[in-house]
Amino acid sequence: MRELFTRARKGHVYGGFATLEADLIRTLVSQVIELVHDGSPAPSGGDPLAALLEMDGPVDAPEDPVLARLLPDAYREDAEAAGEFRRFTERGLRDQKASNGLVVLETLRAAGLPDEVADPSDADAGPDAGSDVGPGDTVEVDLSRDAVQAWLRSLTDVRLALATRLGVEDDDEDEWAALDEDDPRSYLHDVYDWLGYVQESLVRAAS
Repeated sequence: MRELFTRARKGHVYGGFATLEADLIRTLVSQVIELVHDGSPAPSGGDPLAALLEMDGPVDAPEDPVLARLLPDAYREDAEAAGEFRRFTERGLRDQKASNGLVVLETLRAAGLPDEVADPSDADAGPDAGSDVGPGDTVEVDLSRDAVQAWLRSLTDVRLALATRLGVEDDDEDEWAALDEDDPRSYLHDVYDWLGYVQESLVRAAS
């Protein structure tokens, strides 16, 4: 597979994606942002000062299995300590995950990714107004050191979300390889694997 990222001057990393690849990343990252925002529970209300400082969060783990994977308990053997830790940290963690995702979206927007990507088989398809990137073009991103870290963290969140929804486990590659090509899980697992390659390429370029 081709390298997606290359190292540039001043710690920057340049990357290039097919328009449909960039659009896929944008869609998945947007879904994770929506999940961590819309799934945010009400504060526990146990500490007025913590509430004033916006540090008063829930004490129970999320019911959604994806959110539970993204926001795991800090202490598996001590429910009370885990709940207290969650109360003071979950809101900030949700905000940080959303912030990382927004960096990815802003980077793709700055690279000229159109709001809607047309079908590349459409002969009349072209870039949206104000964008020089069409469905058959390459979206070229320029990542600062901070943006590289935001991309890596956001891609990790997306892969964790996909792995949880699909039920991916260690050493189960043979099972996924045996799936029928028409099984929708096969496509999603391919996306999961591809995002892992994106991460690896970014790490190599940034190292």
